[in-house]
Amino acid sequence: MSSQSNSVAPLYRINKYTVPAEARPQFVELVDKTLAVIRKQDGYVKDLFLEQHAGPGQFDFITMIEFANADVAPKVAAALVEFDRQLGLDREALMKMLGIRTDFASYRAFGGLAA
Repeated sequence: MSSQSNSVAPLYRINKYTVPAEARPQFVELVDKTLAVIRKQDGYVKDLFLEQHAGPGQFDFITMIEFANADVAPKVAAALVEFDRQLGLDREALMKMLGIRTDFASYRAFGGLAA
């Protein structure tokens, strides 16, 4: 078990995407804008936007975003809802229209192994 409580342990949001070639420019632009909103939020620590370059994996892109703790997540989600509202954007519908497959989850550091 981790020595940090859930309220102080970092939270990692990992989003994975399979993106058709023709959707790539629009997808990359949306991720760039989304990360710009996230980076302005209190509790944001860092992020990575990764593209697969080798291997048999099914996902083309991954974003990994680190937040100071789980308390940050609802605030970031609210900021993104407002961002989408301002743009008139329905992310789920857009991903479906572009043929982008997704897998989203939040993670914490695994604390089950002794150092």
